[in-house]
Amino acid sequence: MILRWWISDSRKLGVQAHGVLRAHKWWFLRRMTQIGLLGLFMLGPMAGIWIARGNFASSEVMGVPLSDPYILLQGVVGGAVPALSVVIGAGLILLAYLVVGGRAYCGWVCPVNIVTDAAFWLREKTGLTRDRKLDRRTRLVVLGATLLASALTGTIAWEFVNPVSLTQRAFISGIGFGWVIVLAVFLLDLFVSRRAWCSHLCPVGAFYGMIGRGSLVRVAAVRRDACTDCGACFNICPEPHVIVPALKGKASPAILSGDCQNCGGCIDACPVDVFRMSTRFAAPKTPEANS
Repeated sequence: MILRWWISDSRKLGVQAHGVLRAHKWWFLRRMTQIGLLGLFMLGPMAGIWIARGNFASSEVMGVPLSDPYILLQGVVGGAVPALSVVIGAGLILLAYLVVGGRAYCGWVCPVNIVTDAAFWLREKTGLTRDRKLDRRTRLVVLGATLLASALTGTIAWEFVNPVSLTQRAFISGIGFGWVIVLAVFLLDLFVSRRAWCSHLCPVGAFYGMIGRGSLVRVAAVRRDACTDCGACFNICPEPHVIVPALKGKASPAILSGDCQNCGGCIDACPVDVFRMSTRFAAPKTPEANS
């Protein structure tokens, strides 16, 4: 009974078809990745094991410098001359997300995603349907505003309010303001609009969505002929508009939109296995191959 209550309504068809574990495969992998990366940064200050130093904005992992290219861009716009290690670190991150998809950062790395997913789950369980319509392009406006603020102030403006950095600091040091921001994001997604933060407001998602449009790894509707129009994929997807061209179009079955998080939620939720983790060159399977 408790397990049935815990299962998200968006995953029930997948659970009925494949069981609880299989219907949560990609969800589980993402959570382990997000918690593992956060824990990696916490090992140093909390246990003295310095595998990773810094934070998600700028770090050194086993001696390899890694830098958020969005942070680098703000610094350059603000008039800073970046160190070579920062440029190299940003280049490595850019290269990684050009392969796996820019917004994979949102679904697989960002700890705030855990908060917004929890709000979405609670919306389903409590039957909250009030949903103010927000324009997805708002995050592009916020992105431009952060760059303008950096240019005017000579600072990395977004870092003063970045929920990702504040969440990390809150876990490590218990800083109160960080928890306030995290709570604000949770309440925004719970009471104002479905996926309000990640899908409509966050400039980091907007930035990575732009750089990852041409990425290699993609979720693909390779068995779209088997689709029963149950709606499970649309219900679970944080960016449901990305599914339509791949599922209902006649061209590539790969989800090519830069908004896709490559989260695998549609793979978990689909009861007839329409979706696969694939590449941008995926081809639909023939009816013979599906049978």
